[in-house]
Amino acid sequence: MYAVVATGGKQYKVREGETLRVEKLPGEIGSSVSFDKVLMYSDGENVTIGQPILENVAVTGHIVEQGKAKKIIVFKYKRRKRYRRKQGHRQQFTAVKIDSIKAQEN
Repeated sequence: MYAVVATGGKQYKVREGETLRVEKLPGEIGSSVSFDKVLMYSDGENVTIGQPILENVAVTGHIVEQGKAKKIIVFKYKRRKRYRRKQGHRQQFTAVKIDSIKAQEN
């Protein structure tokens, strides 16, 4: 059983029990998170695709970690013009453990 959810401008394929890193979500460690934009749901044999989202599927989880990713270097350079800019960036993330994927029958 899996679902495809959209959060933070990206799409993630999630299964029950797995942990995924998403763009920063508000909340403390241990607080509950619900993903309301479910784009696709599969129960193992049937696949349901939303147009654009599924209303009767709920994906819930809880926050495991709030943190920052590894630093990346942003380097801008123009040749022959003596132009160089070096800047670092650390993207904030939230690690969410998926508790349940529930589909309500119509």
